[in-house]
Amino acid sequence: MSRFPAYRPRRMRRRDALRRLVRETHVVADQLVQPLFVVPGTNVENPVPSMPGIAQLSVDRTAEECRRLVDAGVSSVLLFGVPEEKDAHGSGAVAADGIIPRALAAIRRATPDMLLITDVCLCEYTDHGHCGVLRDGEVDNDPTLDVLAAEALAHARAGADIVAPSDMMDGRVGAIRRALDAAGFTHLPILSYAAKFASGFYGPFRDAAGSTPAFGDRRGYQMDPANVEEALREVALDVEEGADMVMVKPALPYLDVIRRVKERFGYPVAAYQVSGEYAMIKAAAANGWIDEARAVDETLTAIRRAGADVVITYFAKDVARGLRR
Repeated sequence: MSRFPAYRPRRMRRRDALRRLVRETHVVADQLVQPLFVVPGTNVENPVPSMPGIAQLSVDRTAEECRRLVDAGVSSVLLFGVPEEKDAHGSGAVAADGIIPRALAAIRRATPDMLLITDVCLCEYTDHGHCGVLRDGEVDNDPTLDVLAAEALAHARAGADIVAPSDMMDGRVGAIRRALDAAGFTHLPILSYAAKFASGFYGPFRDAAGSTPAFGDRRGYQMDPANVEEALREVALDVEEGADMVMVKPALPYLDVIRRVKERFGYPVAAYQVSGEYAMIKAAAANGWIDEARAVDETLTAIRRAGADVVITYFAKDVARGLRR
């Protein structure tokens, strides 16, 4: 008699077809969202040095990129705007003819069926780089809510499909939900950055969005990386205030948070594979230390396996192309 059990797991690993047959977790293009950085001007493409393959794009080039994304199989984008001018109050965020409303109109003409998600925050629009209105050198939570609600409303009127507040102000989901409902946008979903941690992985993003704080940091309103119970309380508050989807950001260092959020609430969960996660893989691959495609597949599979329904990633277009091949 064989000293091995009748069940031998290796039997189902011998061929690619067998492995695919019993694969438990799948990454599909419909679950991926590509972030895009929109800047003023025409025919502008400014490569971001800390994010190889990613560039700031003018409105016209953003619309062209969206056509390429659709051809690759990506159906959703997350838009970040870099305005012509910045001021202490983030006035450009609420302008009806601001950078994001212009981008929404251009993309809608170019790719009518693309799902358009807009980041709702002030850090890209303020000259001090913080996510709200300042008072005595500190972000003043409650006055900031009015500005965020006005920004979300401007995006809704310009054709956004989902608004995604990322500021981490207390009560902002409720303020945005009330403003949208009062203006007749009861159908518009809110994707809340519910558990956004004060992470060391955001550096390249700040280069791309021009949003590095002029002083201090954002630890006063973003979450302590050590706290998971607090993350669950944050998610509970946003769900109570009317969030339709919730996000954990960053993704890979917080897989445990993704899992607990999904198990506790059962809501659609998005995870943001942030700029630092992207840049690390790119840098290691450029040095020949890792296989980029395998590393990307492994990390995205891990994020999905943890419970994320949606993955926001700068690799979305490349992954979608690979899936089609």
